[in-house]
Amino acid sequence: MDNSSGAAGEDFTAEYLRQHGYEILRRNFHSRFGEIDIIACGGGYLAFVEVKTREVGSSVGPLEAVTTAKQRRIIRTAQGYLQQYPQNLQPRFDVAAVTAVRGVPKEILYLRNAFPGTGFI
Repeated sequence: MDNSSGAAGEDFTAEYLRQHGYEILRRNFHSRFGEIDIIACGGGYLAFVEVKTREVGSSVGPLEAVTTAKQRRIIRTAQGYLQQYPQNLQPRFDVAAVTAVRGVPKEILYLRNAFPGTGFI
């Protein structure tokens, strides 16, 4: 998968979130610990969203790519975001698994609260 497929998956996910009543606050937020693809708010939550895009038939699925180490980096990056931009919303970690055909996103499996038991809150 090339970078354009990843960007297309992020665009696809941002549109999905908008259609479900979320406001996109930031995209590609960076800290020294890592990056968060999308930060959105909706339904009383501040969602830190990791987007993984994979081609149909890939040997590694999008959900398998969100390793424990990746989760830790996202959590630390989210903590940095909240220090910079305090919020009165409940934080939540979501994962968007996007399936693409020849680089074009076709399906999304959106998992809310995908990092249970993180001790973040």
